[in-house]
Amino acid sequence: MDMLDLLQLARERAASDLHLTCGHPPHLRIDGRLQALPLPAATAHDLERWLQPFVEPGQWDRLQAGQEFDLAWASAAAPALGRCRLHLYRHRLGLAAAVRLIAHSIPSLQALQAPAVLASLCARSQGLMLVTGATGSGKSTLMAALLADRCQREALHAITLEDPVEFVHADGAGLVHQREIGRDSAGFDSALRAALREDPDVILLGELRDPPTIRLALTAAETGHLVLASLHAGSAAGAVERIVDVFAAEEKALVRTQLADSLVGIVTQVLCPHISGQGRVAAQELLVATPAVRNLIREGRGAQLPTTLQTGGALGMQTLAQGLAQRMQQGLIAPQTAGQMQI
Repeated sequence: MDMLDLLQLARERAASDLHLTCGHPPHLRIDGRLQALPLPAATAHDLERWLQPFVEPGQWDRLQAGQEFDLAWASAAAPALGRCRLHLYRHRLGLAAAVRLIAHSIPSLQALQAPAVLASLCARSQGLMLVTGATGSGKSTLMAALLADRCQREALHAITLEDPVEFVHADGAGLVHQREIGRDSAGFDSALRAALREDPDVILLGELRDPPTIRLALTAAETGHLVLASLHAGSAAGAVERIVDVFAAEEKALVRTQLADSLVGIVTQVLCPHISGQGRVAAQELLVATPAVRNLIREGRGAQLPTTLQTGGALGMQTLAQGLAQRMQQGLIAPQTAGQMQI
């Protein structure tokens, strides 16, 4: 069995991830659960044989030297396998890889059952729209769907900065330039700084990682661009605090003001097991940046944002608990699932 066979098996079983590691059989993550394949434990030779064809010689040397890295892969000879994102690393027993299988096409917002107000928020001419959630919560898929929806409706120039490029966007009515960090630019901050000179209407930023990138994202959002960015945070209030807390004390007030002035909205997503036991369903918390929300952020009163979410239904806002209750009422998730997924 080779890597293509493993990927084919993962696709056939609708797995989201394939894990390869020395000393263990390959594992698949299906509907959020990790399952071992009935195969022998992989040896160091197996890992080298499976992974080396995917990796350039320089990258292989980095891996052998103890550096981890990401790459994207797609095969023209085997298009049915689609695109994959590979993270390669070393551990106590040798090599390992986490392979994320990317959907063959970008799903529509309707297929994702995303809140209707999301499309209107992302139709703004400028501002910062945050997509947050835990690893594996579908942030990249939702961001890709939001960008594709906008590009289908307008002739615009979009630039994506990703590590690595996952979904491939068609140009639609305008232009989409997808830049991969490490291949097309040295880092997120340098790529984002350059993007400001590349006449974009929309910038999709794979992740807000550090103060320089956050500063540039806020500047871009303030100067006539819509910035769509992901962040690891479990709630809208948590996202605000996470952004502010990465800065030194003397900068926090300025960052709060910039964030309050530029924010469009924050959507936090979780994936829940479907009530049938097959597949998963997304539920969202959604904050819309109204004047009242901006004031709370500017004044550092983020603890009051949950109350605003609860009472902002007429404006399209909802708490995660309300989003989960909606999915339960639709018969998509079980009551115990709704209880377990609440923050």
